[in-house]
Amino acid sequence: MIFSMTGYGKAVCELPQKKVNIEIRSLNSKQLDINTRIPGLYREKEIEIRNRISNRLFRGKVDISFFVEAEVPDKVTKINTGIIESYYGQLKPVAEKLNIEQNVDFLRIIMPLPDTTKTEQTELDEKEWAELVKAIDKALDDIVEFRRQEGESLLKEIIQRIENISSLLKEVEPLEKGRIEKIKERVKDGLQFLNDKTNVDENRFEQELIYYLEKLDITEEKVRLANHLDYFMETLVSGKPVGKKLGFITQEIGREINTLGSKANDAALQRIVIRMKDELEKIKEQILNVL
Repeated sequence: MIFSMTGYGKAVCELPQKKVNIEIRSLNSKQLDINTRIPGLYREKEIEIRNRISNRLFRGKVDISFFVEAEVPDKVTKINTGIIESYYGQLKPVAEKLNIEQNVDFLRIIMPLPDTTKTEQTELDEKEWAELVKAIDKALDDIVEFRRQEGESLLKEIIQRIENISSLLKEVEPLEKGRIEKIKERVKDGLQFLNDKTNVDENRFEQELIYYLEKLDITEEKVRLANHLDYFMETLVSGKPVGKKLGFITQEIGREINTLGSKANDAALQRIVIRMKDELEKIKEQILNVL
């Protein structure tokens, strides 16, 4: 079983005076990249939130957002009585000295002055946080399940592509013998042309022919490619986060396919190699999203 890095989870936490909607989204990424959008009241718990996410999601670009609907705001604005009294104590003597009317509205003058009000952040209640933790875990459960379902779809697609490459590899077998015969015929035709114009050392020619055919032999490439495909399948169903490892194996598969193409020297075999490359590219696209 494999998991996708794409997912979405949501949970709602109902509290006595507020409702908190928690949403978690994830996309593919080489590492775990967590972005948080949480109110100031919960900032002190950000490290704990990140740890809970990293313990469940492992890789991906993850965004977690809190949307709060509250009857009472988390921030409370209070009048700074001491500052207002200080301003009044300074302004009243000035007003008397300047013979300013006694019915002056000092509050209207004082309130716009600095520090007459202060905003305080309410403290986080641990019982409230305990309920929020349950909601975060619920959202994580949802996104993990989403990733599992997406992973099932990826698994079917990738297995089909691997099986296609295996089938194409089997198609190489009947072409191989005929391919060597064609190469020999071309070499013999060339030799006949040379015999008409110059003497050729038969022993030397046989040695060169054997060397040439060995350079074109694709037996090792076929064996290694088959082994890589088997190892890919074993890794795919191991039940662990294997996205990076599968990426490395596809690189090795690609090398063997490329070598087959460079040694092909045959139009039919080249067509098979092109089809293999097409299947492999589709596998690479899917693996980018595998956890």
